[in-house]
Amino acid sequence: MTRLRIPGLLIPGLPIAGLLLRGLLLVLFGLIGLLPSPAARGETPPGTLRTVSRPLPPSIAKYFELPAEYRQPAAEYRSPLSLADGTVVTTPEAWNQRRQEIRDTWQQLLGRWPEPIAEPRLEILETVRRENFQQHRVGLRWVPNETTEGYLLVPDGEQPLPAVITVFYEPETAIGLQGEYRDFAYQLAKRGFVTLSLGTTEATKAETYGLYHPSLEAAEVQPLSMLAYAASTARRALAARPEVDPARIGIAGHSFGGKWAMFASCLDDGFACAAWSDPGIMFQADRPSVNYWEPWYLGYHPKPWRKRGLITADNPAQGLYPRLIAAGHNLHELHALMAPRPFLVSGGSEDPVSRWGALSHSVAINRLLGFENRVGMTNRPEHSPNAESNAVIYDFFEHFLGSP
Repeated sequence: MTRLRIPGLLIPGLPIAGLLLRGLLLVLFGLIGLLPSPAARGETPPGTLRTVSRPLPPSIAKYFELPAEYRQPAAEYRSPLSLADGTVVTTPEAWNQRRQEIRDTWQQLLGRWPEPIAEPRLEILETVRRENFQQHRVGLRWVPNETTEGYLLVPDGEQPLPAVITVFYEPETAIGLQGEYRDFAYQLAKRGFVTLSLGTTEATKAETYGLYHPSLEAAEVQPLSMLAYAASTARRALAARPEVDPARIGIAGHSFGGKWAMFASCLDDGFACAAWSDPGIMFQADRPSVNYWEPWYLGYHPKPWRKRGLITADNPAQGLYPRLIAAGHNLHELHALMAPRPFLVSGGSEDPVSRWGALSHSVAINRLLGFENRVGMTNRPEHSPNAESNAVIYDFFEHFLGSP
């Protein structure tokens, strides 16, 4: 029996019948090749679409419902859908262009990232067994001039697995060695996620907190943006691990870590989803914990640094932050870069329910793209996370990352 070979296909059959079938298939493949790609059609790459038709579980569904008073995007914030000339974006194709404009603007404001580190790798330094997972202490070169150590938790189970990077002042808190209700990496590992816990241990000890490129004395990139670069490097290193599904990597953090996770996920499209715990998702000058003006966030200036605390006439903000405010920029512009990737704000004292006024703009962008239930928020009175707010974070990741 004659067999005809077509790339990826082996057809048994008679010579004439096989030739006819081969011809039909080649015509079909040719027509498919003429179709525009998803990106060219203004669509989202397939990897981000896997949960679009799956309803939210009851445990988180209510947190993705816009309160009635915020169903129209808040006019106090300039719409990311509006161009400089007042034209309003009304199609997915036009949004792709507008999105690139927003990204380019913020990259210019924050300082361009250095070239990505080629093939970043996690180096296993030590391994111990804990409960249903292996805990590896790891090393990583995460920015061009600095390495760090963290913890990689790999649960038992069929691989590859979804993964979440957790970020904080140091990596021990998230793996459950200190602090209450901040053990995101540990709790997610017990639920079957590979987790990578990272922190700025040395910078925290020195009270400089952020990352500075090329140096602390002459940073050319805002420190919070360099933290995002470091998280992006870590994501690529994690994606290279055989235990991890590279299309299912999220990021989470609380407070300082929440700011870090927010900037990382907004600036790196490789993160499939994100949870931000009470970072202060919008600028607010009267909240000392929404302190983007500090030199280790978005207000970098050479030392001596301003005295820590609220902005006053005697202690003004310096660097980029006052320029952002003067130009009318706010962080909802960055949130817009997440669409249609899902994100959850685990709000506390710094992110009350009124933040829906800003988040409604991201909801509007997702609707333009044909997506619902991509923006969620929980609210609690206190800054610190609690069992209830964390349960929603874990269910969020289980829904959006748990199944391919």
